Amino acid sequence: MKTQYDVVIVGSGAGAMTAALTAHDAGLSVAVIEKSDKYGGTSALSGGGIWIPNNHFFKKKGGQDSYDQALKYLQAATQGEVSNERIRAYLDHAPQMVEYLDKYTQVKYAVAAEYPDYYPHLPGFLPGGRTLDPELFDSSKLGEELTNLRLASPATLLMGKIAWTARDAHVAISRKFGWQLMILKLMLRYKLDSRWRKKHKTKRDRRVGLGNSLVASLRASMLDRDIPIFLNTEFIDFVMEGNRVVGVNVSLAAGNEHVINAEHGVIIASGGFEQNQTLREKYLPLPTNVAWSATPPGQNTGAALSAGQEIGAATALLDKAWWAPTIRVPSEDKARGLFAERAFPGAIVVNSAGQRFTNEAGPYLEFGEAMYEDDQHSSHRCIPAWAIFDANFRFKYAMGPLMPGQIMPDRRIPKEWYDSVVWKADSLDEVAAKIDVDPKGLHTTVDKVNTYANSGNDTDFGRGGNVFDRYYGDTNVKPNPCIAEVVKPPFYAMQIQAGDIGTKGGLLTNEHAQVLHEQSHTPISGLYAIGNASAAVMGRSYPGAGSTLGPAMTFGYIAAKHIAQGKAHD
Repeated sequence: MKTQYDVVIVGSGAGAMTAALTAHDAGLSVAVIEKSDKYGGTSALSGGGIWIPNNHFFKKKGGQDSYDQALKYLQAATQGEVSNERIRAYLDHAPQMVEYLDKYTQVKYAVAAEYPDYYPHLPGFLPGGRTLDPELFDSSKLGEELTNLRLASPATLLMGKIAWTARDAHVAISRKFGWQLMILKLMLRYKLDSRWRKKHKTKRDRRVGLGNSLVASLRASMLDRDIPIFLNTEFIDFVMEGNRVVGVNVSLAAGNEHVINAEHGVIIASGGFEQNQTLREKYLPLPTNVAWSATPPGQNTGAALSAGQEIGAATALLDKAWWAPTIRVPSEDKARGLFAERAFPGAIVVNSAGQRFTNEAGPYLEFGEAMYEDDQHSSHRCIPAWAIFDANFRFKYAMGPLMPGQIMPDRRIPKEWYDSVVWKADSLDEVAAKIDVDPKGLHTTVDKVNTYANSGNDTDFGRGGNVFDRYYGDTNVKPNPCIAEVVKPPFYAMQIQAGDIGTKGGLLTNEHAQVLHEQSHTPISGLYAIGNASAAVMGRSYPGAGSTLGPAMTFGYIAAKHIAQGKAHD
């Protein structure tokens, strides 16, 4: 390992890799350091989507979007809590970043034309076109570096092993015309590639999708440029010269410390602090638990946040996370997020009083906030909450690790999962007794929902009443694709925790991704932060799918460009 680079990047997710590529192509020498033995971070486990308003993919399809429309939407979503300079920097550079990747790297995206923004009620909303979905990528292009790629979560794969795009998943989940044929084609493609899997002694699909596709194609692009990633290299703190950051102290696999100098800048892209129980309890609402997070254990522990605070960096939004309800699965090292399942017709989510507390099909961030709101301001518990569904739902749809009963009948559910992952009984009263939920409240709730299923109108929370809710609804269910009766025994329950896909708060930055001083709010020379290591440019909101990765990659691009401009002026 060299001891001197123009730029040192801490972390190896999509934002870090985008910054590395941009910096290299601007003429800078770059090193990326990663604390674990795998690269990709949370990005590799994600859906890989990026929210890019006014992008060229959508325009090529005849889509209508504009800078002003997106600005109006983001300003409404962030409610004045994020500077206009940062918002405008994002809107200015996000389309440029995607065009750069499309033209000069192996990263390939396609527009998810039907994936709506998350807030249909806000001005500037679009019913589709701003979220981009990674194309499948042939991971064999990575050569030996494939073994260092963080594996995709089974939850993001068809049948836990077959890669697909988010667009494919949407067709299957909403049961659009041709969905069964599409799945058969994906299964056949996987089967016909058995020779490659046998050769490499793996069950993994050679083609990767979603976040794994994004990370693999970024890493392949880095290999094209000989940009190194140093694994098992853990950030400790910053090296300072006066008030300027000039490098990082790291701990290597052998346990010895090492200094890596950064002549022109350090970019922190190491994620948030959701895997640090002490910091969770210090900043996030209670109760809170690292085990509820869907991010890699031991990865995002807030080391850069603490080091930044030590040198006087400003912070913001430390009490917020990218909330997502999660389910724990035995033998899996992290919780599974419930993103689409909550919109499927025939399942409801209740608190300990047996009452619904929010629109189940709504955005996951708001769902998590609703769990805390109900838990903290009522006499009953909402953490955990409970997903309740019947035999009809069980046969047709997935719920967390449970595949539809037509694929995974109850006899194939591991015995140890009963009364720990899934609770089953012949009546609502029995299921309520098993999970300590008020049976009277549950009966009242189910009766109301059954009425809504017939009328199509959820008068309590408006489930299925907007285009976002209906995105994952079953198009064959009428009059509301997100609501069906809960009537057929046996009945099932699954425990839902107030999980997350990362924390929102971090080092406060300006429009150039420079970290700011707590007192003066002027830039700390030589220090940049992006992604969940920085306070989210989306503020407390989640405007659309890809609102985490889109900004991480965009501000990685911005930071690298800014460092290169600074070097040119030195």
